[in-house]
Amino acid sequence: MNLQTLLENVQAQRVEALDLISIEGGFYLLSVRSSGETHLLRDERSKVFHLRSVEHARDLLSEMPIVPFYLVHSSAYDEMCGLPRGIREPLRVPISLRSAW
Repeated sequence: MNLQTLLENVQAQRVEALDLISIEGGFYLLSVRSSGETHLLRDERSKVFHLRSVEHARDLLSEMPIVPFYLVHSSAYDEMCGLPRGIREPLRVPISLRSAW
């Protein structure tokens, strides 16, 4: 999903939430939850769009109507030895789509 399609879907109220996924190395990916499916934000060449920070995401989405927005971090415990196996959900924290400044 590209930025224009995302904006159109938000305006049509077809987007349930946006997840800003933290990736090792200081990158973030924007995942769009819509109609029970998830789509990553892609650029004009259909490559996954890499964001640098929460503020970069906010700047990119500044013209968009407010939708639920979450910062998502995978659990570091999944990589630790000696812990029992099982499903561990990532940390998913609601954040503001607009900067507090």
